[in-house]
Amino acid sequence: MQDEMLVIILWVTCGVATVVAGLLAYRSAVARYVGRGAVGVLFLLGGAVVHLVNLVTGVDYADFADPALFGWVTDTWHQVVAPDQVLFIGLLAAFEAVVGVLAMCGGRLTRFAYWCVIVFYLALWLFGWTELAWVLLMLPPMFLLLRAERWAAAEPARAG
Repeated sequence: MQDEMLVIILWVTCGVATVVAGLLAYRSAVARYVGRGAVGVLFLLGGAVVHLVNLVTGVDYADFADPALFGWVTDTWHQVVAPDQVLFIGLLAAFEAVVGVLAMCGGRLTRFAYWCVIVFYLALWLFGWTELAWVLLMLPPMFLLLRAERWAAAEPARAG
């Protein structure tokens, strides 16, 4: 139970930092760096590491899609993912680890990572009301961070 609380604190902290950074990133390089760190830590630690620890300790993901908003999501999860959890959750952890690292790299790699996060969130909402609330909260700052990174990358061209 204490471990779950630490994960929730990590997600909330990274979520708040992402929202605030997204709001300020257009005007502040520091906010862009905070956004990179928040997204990177969320996906690397709050995603990849948590999933790997869960796999090693035998956490069962079979019922993850039970609260999904559509029956076909739950059915597909039970037929495809649940029987091969180690494979699919392992792939998810690898994806999240790569995205987390790329988010912190800067430049094109950060922009690519942000697009990956956005696409991930666009799929995540299907898994239930909690996920939908998270996605609705996190998509706007992700687009703001992406816009700020694109603007910052174009800044030298504008100055020259």
